[in-house]
Amino acid sequence: MKSKNILIRDANLRDIPAIMELIHLKAKFDSCPESVEATPQKLEIDLFGEKPLAFVVLAEVDGDSIGLATYHFIYSTFLAKPGIWLDDLYVKAEYRSHRVGQSLMLHLHQIGKEKGCGRIDWTVAVSNEGGIKFYERIGAKIINQVKLCSLDVQALDLSLKQNNVGEYGE
Repeated sequence: MKSKNILIRDANLRDIPAIMELIHLKAKFDSCPESVEATPQKLEIDLFGEKPLAFVVLAEVDGDSIGLATYHFIYSTFLAKPGIWLDDLYVKAEYRSHRVGQSLMLHLHQIGKEKGCGRIDWTVAVSNEGGIKFYERIGAKIINQVKLCSLDVQALDLSLKQNNVGEYGE
């Protein structure tokens, strides 16, 4: 790594090109580069509009964006507290094992403390052995008793149509 000065900061509108680059790199890392539908215009609205849907924290070294964490707030009925859902954590390959991921997680931890959050939740691919080891090293519990469920709008629409269910269960 060129420098040890890692800066962690909240992203702003001017960071959209760097965010797009990191999203594409993460999709490539996850072996699904074709799945990226994000556009700069959509990110501008969703991340920096009047009512942001999610937030981005960037890691920088010497002014270059080298990693990101994207997150939004959730609520735990069990804890009766808000939480953070970490959607993406990505660090460029040449900067891994230099505490960049740890710095991003510590920043999210601080945000969580300020907002009164009870925990940070996320998923990790079972094939991402390096990521799993990293998360365990920072104290995360890997929970194997649950399965990730994902229901996209088209699948739900088709299911409702096939089952003759109206828009609100009519």
